[in-house]
Amino acid sequence: MEAFLVSTGIVALAEIGDKTQLLSLVLAARYRRPWPIIAGILIATVLNHALASAVGAWLTTALSAETLRRLVGVTFILMALWILVPDKLDKDETSIRSGSRYGLFGLTLMIFFMAEMGDKTQIATMALAAKFSAVIPIVAGTTFGMMIANVPVVLLGHRLAERLPLRAIRWVTMALFATLGIIALAGA
Repeated sequence: MEAFLVSTGIVALAEIGDKTQLLSLVLAARYRRPWPIIAGILIATVLNHALASAVGAWLTTALSAETLRRLVGVTFILMALWILVPDKLDKDETSIRSGSRYGLFGLTLMIFFMAEMGDKTQIATMALAAKFSAVIPIVAGTTFGMMIANVPVVLLGHRLAERLPLRAIRWVTMALFATLGIIALAGA
């Protein structure tokens, strides 16, 4: 349960202001059909985070416990610093074609999956899976965290995004990642 709760909280906070959350906002504003977008985000996240968790779990078998502990600690500290850098959408992510042959669900799934590659939340998922050695609770938790952060954006759009204290949220998230990194490096 700890792995699920920690991963949910960390990813929900890390996702606020992240480029995939901005992508959710762009899709919602452009198409105004929330349910296919939400379904695409859900499936893309499950697939992407299952892959990241599998890599994280594999690292636990490929590396010694000491090396893995240090790697996880350093990764969390680097994530803490990365959180402070605001994300922006890439030019190609904002120019979404409306005539996709896969429909809005397929379009969202593909774009969201690709945007999540190498993203903060994907790397956090990998590190969490390595730390907790619990793939299913991590995938469930990180996916739930992504949905907590993205579903309101899809449903409420600009009204919600303008009211969130993004800077304060980034600092709280940074503190959480830094704390996890310090704990991991200290051997706890």
